[in-house]
Amino acid sequence: MAASSLWDELVVAASTGGSSGTVVSICVFTAVLCLCLVAGHLLEENKWVNESITALIIGCIVGALIFLLSKGRNSHILRFDEQLFFIYVLPPIIFNAGFQVKKKQFFHNFLTIMSFGVFGVFISVAIVSAGFYWLLPKVGFGKLDAVDYLALGVIFSSTDTVCTLQVISQDETPRLYSLVFGEGVVNDATSVVLFNAIKNMDITKIKSGAVLKVIGDFLYLFATSTILGATIGLFTAYVLKALYFGRQHSTDREVALMALMAYLSYMLAELLSLSGILTVFFCGIVMSHYAWHNVTESSRITTRHIFATLSFIAETFIFLYVGMDALDMDKWKTTQASFKTSIGIFGVIISLILLGRAAFVFPLSILSNFMSGNSEKAPITFKHQVVIWWAGLMRGAVSIALAYNQFTFSGVTQDPVHATIITSTIVVVFFTTLVFGF
Repeated sequence: MAASSLWDELVVAASTGGSSGTVVSICVFTAVLCLCLVAGHLLEENKWVNESITALIIGCIVGALIFLLSKGRNSHILRFDEQLFFIYVLPPIIFNAGFQVKKKQFFHNFLTIMSFGVFGVFISVAIVSAGFYWLLPKVGFGKLDAVDYLALGVIFSSTDTVCTLQVISQDETPRLYSLVFGEGVVNDATSVVLFNAIKNMDITKIKSGAVLKVIGDFLYLFATSTILGATIGLFTAYVLKALYFGRQHSTDREVALMALMAYLSYMLAELLSLSGILTVFFCGIVMSHYAWHNVTESSRITTRHIFATLSFIAETFIFLYVGMDALDMDKWKTTQASFKTSIGIFGVIISLILLGRAAFVFPLSILSNFMSGNSEKAPITFKHQVVIWWAGLMRGAVSIALAYNQFTFSGVTQDPVHATIITSTIVVVFFTTLVFGF
């Protein structure tokens, strides 16, 4: 009884906010995060359930318990903050992706990866946006402007390939792994850059050249962000070599410098209104190729593990939060869509995700095979094309973050239409991760 009473007090404190409420919220969230890590370790050999699915399910269960124990006073531990996501959580994930990537395979398949991750996103956004514009009014939901439709196209074209990568062997199928992994990262970066370009559009002054302007802005951001990331990576390698920290065996300084320079690249890109994701990704690639060889052996081992650990914790944090936020009753109460309309919206989204993905994976794979010709590259078989298509059907953290960015203010919205979009996005992330992830 005493333990139950203490738990009730903790839940109420977490729900009421304030300094003590914040401390309690962080404590509870950290404890649940530890639980996810333990559960993920115990289920490591299970090919049906992975860390992403485990975190979603645990987050949902904990969210339900907190909602019941707080007697409906509040339904979340931590409120979603775009700044928290884009500035603190996303950078370690993207940097580690670049730092750990198998560079030989990545650059060997560079043109194919870029065609999937860049041109594929444009094709998918065009199909999904047009589909929403045409189909949503038919299910009784059509109170959006042109920018919102384009934003929705980007939101539901952003992939999450974490689940698929956990069941694809990098040793047995290195090219397939490289294509899925590389496209996933480039897709996320392209989606964020394109999303920002669309948000900056002035729909009231739209002209025939507006599409060309968006493409021009995108290419500018893509090129400058890539150059900035590579430059900072090379500068870090030069500093490490010139100062030669290895003489003093200063592993702490070497690791700290690499981590801080990586984070500086991301923040500098954001400061210059560029793409932090692209910048930190290519910074990670360049650092792993040049800076990594200019440090001591102990620093090499340490950096690999530290960056991978930070990325793993950040990914688990995101899926755990999405699981908890699914039961945020404030959003569900705000939406005024009927059950029939909600089911219609969900059906439209899933159908367009399937169609938008297929519209570029299979044609671009055929084009890649044709362009390879008699080269040493093995063709992308139809089975591998299906795996690549399936791998991109899951939606995750970036979709959630972009949806909150477009349709909420600091995670809160009082607009029934926007609330419906947010709840639909959460349901789609759940469905695609749990069903397609299995």
